[in-house]
This record gives sequence, C-alpha cells and structure tokens, in this order.
Amino acid sequence: MSSAAIEFQHIHKTYVTPYKHWWDRLLKKPRSGLVALQDINLRIEYGEFFGLLGPNGAGKTSLISILAGLSYATSGQAWVCGHNVVTDFRQSRRSLGVVPQELVYDPFFTVRETLRIQSGYFGLRHNDDWIDEVLHNLGLTEKANANMRALSGGMKRRVLVAQALVHRPPVIVLDEPTAGVDVDLRRSLWEFIARLNKEGHTILLTTHYLEEAEALCGRIAMMREGRVVALDTTEALLARVGGAGLEEAFVQIMHDDRNAQGVA
Repeated sequence: MSSAAIEFQHIHKTYVTPYKHWWDRLLKKPRSGLVALQDINLRIEYGEFFGLLGPNGAGKTSLISILAGLSYATSGQAWVCGHNVVTDFRQSRRSLGVVPQELVYDPFFTVRETLRIQSGYFGLRHNDDWIDEVLHNLGLTEKANANMRALSGGMKRRVLVAQALVHRPPVIVLDEPTAGVDVDLRRSLWEFIARLNKEGHTILLTTHYLEEAEALCGRIAMMREGRVVALDTTEALLARVGGAGLEEAFVQIMHDDRNAQGVA
C-alpha cells in the first residue's frame, strides 16, 4: 500500500499486435508489440502540483490511462491515495478526477444535466451548490441549460474539466487540458486549478505549453519513448540550463538522452 497521492512502481506497458487470422491464434504464433512504458517509477506526494512532459508518443497518456483504469499495465502496480487501481478500483476511482485529451460528451443532455449525471455516478444526489460553483469558475454559468451539441469546442472542454471536478476528488489529472482553447479559458482554468491546489488537491498535469508547467508545477518529470529521463524540481531543471527557461531545459534533456541512447 502506498502513502503517496499517486505512485507508480515498475510500470511496463506493451501493446501487442492482434492476430490477423484465427489459425494464427490456434497455432499460438508469436506476435510483435509496441513498448509504450518501460519501468516507470514515480511518487507524487499529497498537495503537489506535478508536471509530466514529453513529446507525442512519449507514453504520458498511456501512464494516465493505467492510473484511471482505462488500461492495464503489462506489469507493475499503481496507486491513488493508497488505493491500488486494480484491486481497490472503486476507491481509487472516487479519489481521482481525469480531464482527457479527447472531446467526449453525450449530445442528448444540457451542461447541468451532464454534471448531475456525473455526480450520480459517485452517489452525490444533492450537489447543485458545488455544480454552480464549478460552472461559475469555468465560465459556464450562461451555458448551464444549453445542449452539449450547441457548444463550441472550447466550451465542451470546459465541461470535461467540470465533470472531472464534480465529485471533488483529492487528486486531479489534467491531460493536455488547454490544447486548442482560447487564452481567456486558459487563464481562468489555471486560476481555478491553482486555487484547488492551494486548498490541498493534488494536481498531475501533462501539457505542451511549457510556460504553464514552468509557472505552475513544483516538480516535473520528463518522458521520452516510454521512459522517465528527468525528474526534479522545476527550479533545479531550470538551473541545468542557467535558468534560461523550461523550454531550453526540455530541449537539452531530450538531446542529452538521445546521445546517451546512441541515437543520431
């Protein structure tokens, strides 16, 4: 059992290529596979604002999917607030709110109905006061009774954030939450998330906006090809490049790792 808000121990994940023909399965022919994660060990303490950075295909979303129970690790274990994501999945799900990259929504409900239904998944029947607060802080109050189909892409992303927060989880995972959204939403979202962090919520953020990670995250892990290639405080990572900025540190660390791996 883990005492951290989030912990990964020796996580490996391989996506195995499916059989092309039924007789291949019968003959148990060997299959190739894509290695997405290689021996990931991370521990995120309660109250941290933690950044997970890396290029596309680095394994960030695969790692978050394992934490959220959307995918199983090939080997290794993960915990949320001390609850194993496989053997104690009910409590681990209650402790976690996830904002995914994809815009996934039900087109038959209004924004408020969507949040009430989401509350019901967690047994919350009288949650309107908190729903109203979340709507206000995400700039959705005027859209509360609008059908989800009528919303712009940016507004739909705001609703995804609201859904992740509706049951007040102690751990919040944001997977590229501001990708493709306007500057005003980005600013208001980070003000709200920073407030939640100050109130004690643990935040795990993946983002391509390095200035966001630099401004918000106390510690950062950088990933490449399914491995953690750097893990330190934001201040220490910036010091590696003379305080020039997180983007410079990111480029330098990725370059150093490629050289260490013998990649031209």
